[in-house]
Amino acid sequence: MTPNIVFVTCHDLGKHLGCYGWKSVPSPALDAIAQRGVLFDNSFCTAPQCSPSRSSLHTGRHAHSNGMMGLSHQPFRWRMHADEQHLAQRLQAAGYTTALIGVQHLVNGDEVASLGYDSSVDRGPARDMGAAAAAFLSAPERHQKPFYLEVGFFEPHRPYDFGGIGGDDSKGTRLPPYILDSPEARSDFARLQGAIGALDGGVSQIIEALDANNLTDNTWFIFTVDHGLAMPRAKCTCYDPGIETALIMHWPDAGLTGGRRYSEMVSHVDMVPTVLDALGMDIPSNLHGQSYWPLLRGQAYQPNEQIFAEKTFHTTYEPMRAIRTRTHKLIANLDQDIAVNVPSDIQRSPIYPQMLDRITPRRPHFELYNLVDDPKETHNMAGEPEVADIERELKQQLLAWMEATDDPILKGPVPSNFYHDTLAMLRGEIL
Repeated sequence: MTPNIVFVTCHDLGKHLGCYGWKSVPSPALDAIAQRGVLFDNSFCTAPQCSPSRSSLHTGRHAHSNGMMGLSHQPFRWRMHADEQHLAQRLQAAGYTTALIGVQHLVNGDEVASLGYDSSVDRGPARDMGAAAAAFLSAPERHQKPFYLEVGFFEPHRPYDFGGIGGDDSKGTRLPPYILDSPEARSDFARLQGAIGALDGGVSQIIEALDANNLTDNTWFIFTVDHGLAMPRAKCTCYDPGIETALIMHWPDAGLTGGRRYSEMVSHVDMVPTVLDALGMDIPSNLHGQSYWPLLRGQAYQPNEQIFAEKTFHTTYEPMRAIRTRTHKLIANLDQDIAVNVPSDIQRSPIYPQMLDRITPRRPHFELYNLVDDPKETHNMAGEPEVADIERELKQQLLAWMEATDDPILKGPVPSNFYHDTLAMLRGEIL
């Protein structure tokens, strides 16, 4: 029987859930899904900011190849190339009813149908998104045709009070090791925990609706995240706190049960080929990821030996490319900047001024970290003789990936839409 798919995403969460060891986080619904489904301990996005990351997640192609090299909303206006295929488009063509509830962050609201959704509901607080998803799942026609329901929660995007949600430190607060401990930091994390609790409540509504409508067994539930926490040295960086993502699945009819945990490295570009593989659909040769469906089925599988990440634009030009193996990471910084360019939403955090000395030194050409001995990624080993062979090999592999995926930055700096607009106004071509 063709499965239904419920694909849930959220903003800025990283892996900050109870099931990933953050016991102060109020995430009982997601923790319960992980306990009875499967969880990936080493899942990574391809870009540490929203639109580029989501473009890879839903196309199976890296952002610099699919065209989404920055944020999609005004004034940035990045778009995928016209011939890119979103997962919803592929499933719509295969006969699925497709629906979006909430965030997609790839196109404007009036362009949503172009991504392959038959229907859509605008963004709202988690409780409203959960209720809209529950209403969709409760419709009688859900048993007549397979459906792809994508739910994009805004939470826990800063400032953490979306929908009037307050903080939650009922189980205390625990800070990641890259954050300086202070009363202000703990207060900020309490607000983050409140937003995660709201997200989890919306997820709970979806799970309850699946159960109530006898849809659970034949529905592939997928939960993942665009990128890491909106904290200094996380979001918008290629350090692990910027690119690590929760990935939880549950699908009883396919055996995705039992609380299994997978340690293999998987990337957002692996998602589309995995879904297509599981559904018996052809996997296009231009996808950059590989299916891990054989891993989920206990079949022969060659794990990724490396994953890649990138940033070209966020609010400004910040080009970097990165390769991560099980033991090392190399980041190539392709323009000058401070060590960590902090997005404006994070600059409003009380944590930001407390960490200025860690983020304002100048950025080097390369950063090389031993992830086994230095998991905080604080000691840059680039240029040190004892790691020369590793550095050389990672540089070669990173360049080979850039060439194989036709990275436009190899041909020179990438101009933005703002650049083109300013020149056009200067020339009087637009007023």
